[in-house]
Amino acid sequence: MPKLKKLGILAGGGALPRLLIKACQNTNRPVFVIAFLDQCDKETVAGVDHAWVRMGKAGKSIKLLHANNVDQLVMAGKINKPSLMQLMPDAKALKVIANGVINQGDDGLLRAIIQDLETNEGFPFVGVHEVLPELLTPEGVLGNVHPNDDDTLSIKFATQNALDLGAQDKGQAAVTSGTEIIALEDRSGTDALLKSLFGEARANGCVLAKMCKPTQDKRADLPTIGLKTIENAQKAGLSGIVIEAGASLIIDRKTVIKAADAAGLFLVGVRP
Repeated sequence: MPKLKKLGILAGGGALPRLLIKACQNTNRPVFVIAFLDQCDKETVAGVDHAWVRMGKAGKSIKLLHANNVDQLVMAGKINKPSLMQLMPDAKALKVIANGVINQGDDGLLRAIIQDLETNEGFPFVGVHEVLPELLTPEGVLGNVHPNDDDTLSIKFATQNALDLGAQDKGQAAVTSGTEIIALEDRSGTDALLKSLFGEARANGCVLAKMCKPTQDKRADLPTIGLKTIENAQKAGLSGIVIEAGASLIIDRKTVIKAADAAGLFLVGVRP
């Protein structure tokens, strides 16, 4: 049996890093985690080889990855993007964010990071979906609640606006009502987008679409929803959620579908 490649996880917040760790443990695959300070949750790395590193310390992270004989890298978890002053980058990080990359959207920065780690450091990158393919969103209606005729136009318009937003590398999600844009995601994320609509009558009956950016590297930052997304969509008064089939992730799909059904929300995987 061939030796399993040691996976290095660049871990932000949320459930994804822990799911990756569990997948490695279940298959006896060796794993090492770079846990980003003020991003990764402490319980995520309990009982697993790891090191806490400030995001701006790229040189330290790379030395640790080499020292721990990592064969592949995956990036997972929520990252609250710091300002350049908060990042306090070391010399290695400055090379990556040079030439205005820090002023690009998240996709531009992630592509620069992946390219540097692969080309200059020799770490092949894989996507979360390559380690956990069961998280990929299937196509079609995922629960018992189906969109009605009035939702059809909102679904198409929200999907197109999410794709347009992604093409500008500004966000992945849009909320619409018919052909009216209600809200667009920015760097603060989908949860913040939905929370901004709490108590807003104009959000009632709207549709949230969350799409992969057309030019993004699918090995990083695929659109992701979980139970919190359903809870926030319900509180905002939405009718349903559309997410890209085959290019997005659903964390704990059975629980999410059950919660969507209970909330009266449709959940649909579409291929734009």
